[in-house]
Amino acid sequence: MNNTLAGKVALVTGASSGIGEATALALSAEGALVAVGARRADRLDALVHKAAGEMLALELDVTDQESVRAAVAKTVERFGALDILVNNAGVMLAGPIGGADTTEWTRMVETNLLGSMYTVHAALPHLLERKGAVVQVSSTSGRVASAASGVYAATKFGITAFSEALRQEVTAQGVRVVVVEPGFVATELADHITDPTMRAAAQQMATSMRTLQPEDIANAVVYAVTQPQHVAVNEILIRPTDQTR
Repeated sequence: MNNTLAGKVALVTGASSGIGEATALALSAEGALVAVGARRADRLDALVHKAAGEMLALELDVTDQESVRAAVAKTVERFGALDILVNNAGVMLAGPIGGADTTEWTRMVETNLLGSMYTVHAALPHLLERKGAVVQVSSTSGRVASAASGVYAATKFGITAFSEALRQEVTAQGVRVVVVEPGFVATELADHITDPTMRAAAQQMATSMRTLQPEDIANAVVYAVTQPQHVAVNEILIRPTDQTR
């Protein structure tokens, strides 16, 4: 275990798999005390056993403001502070706009966009106190919208806009805001797609390239939050070498 984050406390949302899980383990390996939140609490129990140091499992639904506030409060109660928030919880329910099941739109907006906003709002007083960091996991879809991903892209564009406004509000008070924009990563994200054509397209894309691994994104997060206090890494765009757009 390294000690670059010794004495720091992190909260990672969407930590039950993929990027969230890998980031929680990477922060733990750097010496941080880590709270991990997700709806699938059973998976978090297994994650805690893999950690290099102390880790707190929290059942968390980011679409529920009470759940979010409770998770932040329990983190601070257990570890005494909060230095790093990693907003990773998200769903990708790709499909064309025409004929869409709009309940999927609501789910994406509530989870990806409002969920990250609620978590920032609850965590911000603690992060200001510690001159901490907010890491917002966005996507290449937050830069370039594509057909059949309009609403997912809208949520990620929204994260970028919200994060830039947040940065302008808090950077002079020592809080750093980091937007991480992964390209195609080998995670469960595409498995949630209900449209069979889109799910097949995502699977085909995954087999057509050397995809990023969750650990690749976790390493980028660690890089950003371990910079000297006067260095703010505001944006990291990471694509697979084989991804053309």
